[in-house]
Amino acid sequence: MSVASKNLWRFLCATVAIILMAATLNFVVDPLHLFRPARLLPAMYSPDSRMQDAGLIRSQQFDTVFMGTSLGIHFRQSDIDRVLGVRSLKLAMTGSNSREQGFVLAAAMERRPKRVIWQMDDWIFRDAPEIDSDIYVPADLYRRNVKSIAGYLFSGAMARESLWILARAIPPFEPIVARLTNGVMFKFPIANVDDINALRPDFDVAGFYNAQNAVAAFRRITDPARSGSIAEGYNYDAMVRGFERDAVALIENNPDVTFDIYFAPYSILQFVAMRDASPATLKIAYDFSAYAFPRLLQFPNVRLHDFRDVKEVTHDLGNYGDVIHHSPAIDLKILSWLAERRHLVDRAKTLVSLERLKAQVEAYKVDH
Repeated sequence: MSVASKNLWRFLCATVAIILMAATLNFVVDPLHLFRPARLLPAMYSPDSRMQDAGLIRSQQFDTVFMGTSLGIHFRQSDIDRVLGVRSLKLAMTGSNSREQGFVLAAAMERRPKRVIWQMDDWIFRDAPEIDSDIYVPADLYRRNVKSIAGYLFSGAMARESLWILARAIPPFEPIVARLTNGVMFKFPIANVDDINALRPDFDVAGFYNAQNAVAAFRRITDPARSGSIAEGYNYDAMVRGFERDAVALIENNPDVTFDIYFAPYSILQFVAMRDASPATLKIAYDFSAYAFPRLLQFPNVRLHDFRDVKEVTHDLGNYGDVIHHSPAIDLKILSWLAERRHLVDRAKTLVSLERLKAQVEAYKVDH
């Protein structure tokens, strides 16, 4: 064998050895906890919910699943557990649509939870691509098929994350690595599952959630130059299709699971913005509620909560960072309402809360 051939073989053997070492490292560290809960090393978590949820479903113990969008992303599992007396798993995903939520919830159903707490709004049912065409959801990781497992184990990027998690577990290196794993350079910077996407203790809550920011957001979205965005995603037929496909089908297929579904307390400015800038969009939102509420309450395993007409919250603009996102204090109020079963929609009078909301929106005066 020539020298060149020997060098080529050495190069190929070294390459294979490096790849196998990376795969072994990923299997042992298992950053996503796809194979087992963290035992050998302290767990680290990613704020990328669409990716991290695949591992949380496999590694965490829970009897209740919490699903939602950015309006539910800051909830703490410890608060959910304490107020509702459950053992929860938060799977909320910022900006998620119902197809994404339904897919992730279906994966969680394999662990047989007793209860699902689902923060809904009409916007999640907008038209969305097939889950395998969604570039943000690693669908195969949820399926745990050969393709996804191979991709996970042989990923160089994941090996880098594994290496940093391993380094952080070594006491002399822990303080230095902890400062480096800040979420900008690495994907797994969170040491406590309760802190995933929760607001940091030093977050300026009063500086972010206040009436000035809410009114500024209202003026921004109703500006004629931008107001077209209010109607984006609002297509009644598409919303009904998404609702039947992603929500109704999941509920029908899991009759032993209790679904606590709540419509979040947007600020009144959200609906007033529709009223003033896009009345057709407001009508779609109303029509969708009029369709969805009676449909949901056909199922005995659904409890429906409508918080959109809770005036003491929705009219106090100091609760909001924009026209829809409420403060952590309202997170806790929502949990207490769920625990007390306040604002439940009556099965015999499914549209009463909607009619109250309509009256509030019609009457609200805003200084432009």
